[in-house]
Amino acid sequence: MPFCTQCGKQVGTNDIYCAACGAKQAAAAGSGGPIPGPDILNKINDRNASILCYLPVVGWIPAIIVLASNRFRENRNIRFHAFQGLYLFVAWLLVQWFVSPMVSFGPHFGPQRAIVHLFELVIFGAWIFMLVKTSQNQFYRLPIIGEMAERSVAEQR
Repeated sequence: MPFCTQCGKQVGTNDIYCAACGAKQAAAAGSGGPIPGPDILNKINDRNASILCYLPVVGWIPAIIVLASNRFRENRNIRFHAFQGLYLFVAWLLVQWFVSPMVSFGPHFGPQRAIVHLFELVIFGAWIFMLVKTSQNQFYRLPIIGEMAERSVAEQR
């Protein structure tokens, strides 16, 4: 157990300030980075991290967490799944924000709306398909999105 650099009292290994005198500790002051502490991602296994990236509509949140974490920085497989899940979400957004408003000027149940619903169904089906494949530890690369994800992982090196 370390001691305070100012008053000599015992401090915790992760303490930034001494509880007795309030002085900043040398280990914390010299690090300049985030406070060391328990990483919540240490409790999640690789397969579950990959699965979370394919949750429909909300999978972008775990995908960004996976891409930003130090734990998965060297794991190309999980980073691929995170990028692929993120790109699926971007495709969903493109359909919702651009394609759907462009065809909404016509009738609500015409052939234009059927195309939008078909796009939505394909993307949602891809999410479910990837959830199943990833949960069975099978690697699968989606046609266009998978190629983009592989390029993104390769550029990270």
